[in-house]
Amino acid sequence: METRRPGLPWLPMARLVGRRVLFAVPVLFCVTFGVFAIAAASPFDPVKAYAGTAGLTASQENLDQLRANLGADDPFTVRWWDWLTSAVTGDLGDSSSLRQPVAEVIAERIGWSTLLCAVAFALAVLGGTVLGVLAARRRGGLFDRAITFVCYTLEAAPPFWLGLLAVWLFALKLDALPAGGLTDTASEVATAGQVTHHLILPAAVLAVSQLPWFVLYVRQGVGDAMDEDPVRGARARGLSERTVLFGHALRSGLLPVLTLIGSRVPELITGALLIETVFSWPGIASATVEAATSVDFPLLAALTVLATVAVLAGNLLSDLLYGLADPRVGFDG
Repeated sequence: METRRPGLPWLPMARLVGRRVLFAVPVLFCVTFGVFAIAAASPFDPVKAYAGTAGLTASQENLDQLRANLGADDPFTVRWWDWLTSAVTGDLGDSSSLRQPVAEVIAERIGWSTLLCAVAFALAVLGGTVLGVLAARRRGGLFDRAITFVCYTLEAAPPFWLGLLAVWLFALKLDALPAGGLTDTASEVATAGQVTHHLILPAAVLAVSQLPWFVLYVRQGVGDAMDEDPVRGARARGLSERTVLFGHALRSGLLPVLTLIGSRVPELITGALLIETVFSWPGIASATVEAATSVDFPLLAALTVLATVAVLAGNLLSDLLYGLADPRVGFDG
């Protein structure tokens, strides 16, 4: 039997990370190929999207020249390979829809999207843990039934609907929070106070859209842990209910939540795109919509790769956290 040295298992963790990185290479290879194939089959004409209203009066000769410059007549496999070989060297190409390098488009927007997702995810995990523990404390009680009903209701509610409802209530009716944007209308500088004030509503709505899964997972995990022998033994030793709940049951019940973190990343990204659109948050949502409708191959491929990397990183983080929390699992499976 393999014996483990005390301390953090850095070497098994490094091997796991290395395996996942190697696995990510063919995944990203296939994902980018699929993006170019789907975009090529779409009914949108990238030349007309690039020309805009000027294309209505442009001569056919000018449109043909523009088509040649954009490479719109090349097979999508050629465009995909040209983009891929350039991306490997760090050149993501130029966005035909936004008229700037793709790297600049992402750099300008990724920070705001990351801020929104990080704050919302932290609120969802923290709120879900607290509510889940309170519900599991007395399963079948009034609070448990009420919070379970609310969670199942929120699971069926689309994020954009929650966003519109929040705008109607808190921005229009109560006039307590801004309806959207990053700063106040008359402001020319994005101060920390204004960003925080404008972040509250979209972050809260995105957190609420992710909250039900964490509440239900924590409730189930902690509720099952309350019936296990270690928790019963802690109660038999006369420990306080708070110590039993938070020191023993919660510690054991949170293990399934660690796997949930990675699986919620795709839903978090999708929800963030919808929330950013509703609240006019200057993240990558507008760039994603523009890239899709304009058949902007370089930008669409780069944003898809970015989302795929986030999903793979979330799954890796879940496995690392689970392995650290439960040494019986390890990192070699």
